[in-house]
Amino acid sequence: MSSRIYLNVGREKSLLRKHPWVFSKGVNKIKGKPMLGETVDVFDSKGNWLAKGAYSPESQIRVRVWSFDENEQIDRAFFFKKLTLAQSRRNYFIDRDKLTGYRLIAGESDGLPGITIDKYDNFIVCQLLSAGADFHRYTLVDCLKELYPGCHIYERSDVDVRKKEGLEPVTGWLTEPQESTECVIEEHGIKIHVDIATGHKTGFYLDQRDSRLAAGKYAKGKSILNCFSYTGTFSLHCAANDAKEVINVDVSQTALDMAKRNLELNALADKKVTGIKEDVFKLLRQYRAEKKTFDMIILDPPKFVDSKAQLTSACRGYKDINMLAMQLLKPKGILLTFSCSGLMESNLFNKVVADAALDAGKNLYYVERLHQAADHPVASNYPEGYYLKGLVCQVD
Repeated sequence: MSSRIYLNVGREKSLLRKHPWVFSKGVNKIKGKPMLGETVDVFDSKGNWLAKGAYSPESQIRVRVWSFDENEQIDRAFFFKKLTLAQSRRNYFIDRDKLTGYRLIAGESDGLPGITIDKYDNFIVCQLLSAGADFHRYTLVDCLKELYPGCHIYERSDVDVRKKEGLEPVTGWLTEPQESTECVIEEHGIKIHVDIATGHKTGFYLDQRDSRLAAGKYAKGKSILNCFSYTGTFSLHCAANDAKEVINVDVSQTALDMAKRNLELNALADKKVTGIKEDVFKLLRQYRAEKKTFDMIILDPPKFVDSKAQLTSACRGYKDINMLAMQLLKPKGILLTFSCSGLMESNLFNKVVADAALDAGKNLYYVERLHQAADHPVASNYPEGYYLKGLVCQVD
């Protein structure tokens, strides 16, 4: 018999709406001695069964729900079914966009809290961020080996959030070690080098796939500044669509070198694409002083906010960088600006960009809204799954 979690009065409301989290403040008592990551049953204050989930004694999210079906067992068959369903939901997008790299599991949105699984050609990368995910690591690997025979499985659980779950960072092979951790994936006809061991996140930013395609549609004949360029994938779409010139800016020389390799991979090395190793904030101020201007600027910064306490300072950062970019745009210039911070809600991001336009002395028009790609779905019971917001703006 599994351990039981009983909630305080009224704290069952979110679970009745099928939200998959139970916070520590909602817990009244625990019957039994559940281990880290072990499956527990959750009951309301009157003893009515609500859900089954993974127990995490050190996290503010005390239980992450696996199932709202009392008869469902959290075993190999459960995880196999979840993986199969997730793949079937993505098959249309994979075929439509000719993808060889995609997100297979997007955590809570795919009913597997704390689990991220990305597929890069013949590599599968797992990121296990919760106690329950860690507890079932080898069951997941066993299922993946059956579903994707011949694929090599690697773990990238090297994220700080694991500490909140009482877990240490983990990286390395979950199947037979391979000589190389590099591969090539394809999206919308563009090929991209990925290193699953050293690349950001699980190796690459798959979520910006559709935004990269959108950038290419605005690129023809334009001078473009691609800020926080990483491995230059926005610039690939711009170069392929006959941009006049593209400047990639990133603090990592390794990323800029990979951007050059990506150009060569796509037979775009003859295009006018250059790289600058520099801090974006510093370079934008330098360009403003030099009165340098561009037809189009792309701002795809890293996440500025990890907690609500950081939200105010993050807003200042987003406002500053957008204001600087607008001041560098020619009349009717195009700005693509993004926030990947889940705590930065859409309306707040819109307001920050609008305030930046006021400070820049510019008129700004929203012409298109962008978001995470379709293999990063947002389940209706888990709105927190929506995190990537993008705006295409025309600036006068």
